[in-house]
Amino acid sequence: MIGNDWDIVLADEFKKPYFVALMQYLQVQYQKETIYPAYDDIFNALKLCSYNDTKVIILGQDPYHNPHQAHGLAFSVPNGIPLPPSLINIYQELENDLGIRMSRNGNLTKWARQGVLLLNTVLTVRAGRANSHRMIGWEIFTDAIIKKLNQKQGLIFVLWGNNAIEKGSLIGNKHHILKAPHPSPLSAYRGFFGCKHFSKINQILEEADKTPIDWQV
Repeated sequence: MIGNDWDIVLADEFKKPYFVALMQYLQVQYQKETIYPAYDDIFNALKLCSYNDTKVIILGQDPYHNPHQAHGLAFSVPNGIPLPPSLINIYQELENDLGIRMSRNGNLTKWARQGVLLLNTVLTVRAGRANSHRMIGWEIFTDAIIKKLNQKQGLIFVLWGNNAIEKGSLIGNKHHILKAPHPSPLSAYRGFFGCKHFSKINQILEEADKTPIDWQV
């Protein structure tokens, strides 16, 4: 399904009844409703960032629910699409933290290819209805992904917002966990701005003799 080592890591998960039922449900939904992202883009976060290459995990909630925005990477939008408010705030913090000027390009594929897993906890959404695909099985699947990653050592989990922070209970003490409020305009001023997570991530990577992330988009 994925095309890299995630196929082996998640092989048992793909066979479980809940996942088979989830895929069958989505096949019907994509025919009846407008669902984001496009069906072929659902697993882009895993396709672009293999299990073995993953160094940093940034957890989001669910995909953007407006047209043309979602493409399978948390917080990211395709080339040429105006920046959503949360991504503008992410870029603002990046500029404040590392002096990297805000890009007009919201496609974060470059981050993913460097080992940043941009994973939403729910991977699909109905058009215009945020959180509309909660509790249909995605949380079980993404929890399984986090548990598999937990078997590695020295990863950096970035938890922005309460939904992501709740996943901290799945993460062992052999990893680094960075927490902050969600970057949305509703909460960014409560501690997301000034969290300096981008510089902290690179400091942790450098101290572990790993290549830091080039955050410039």
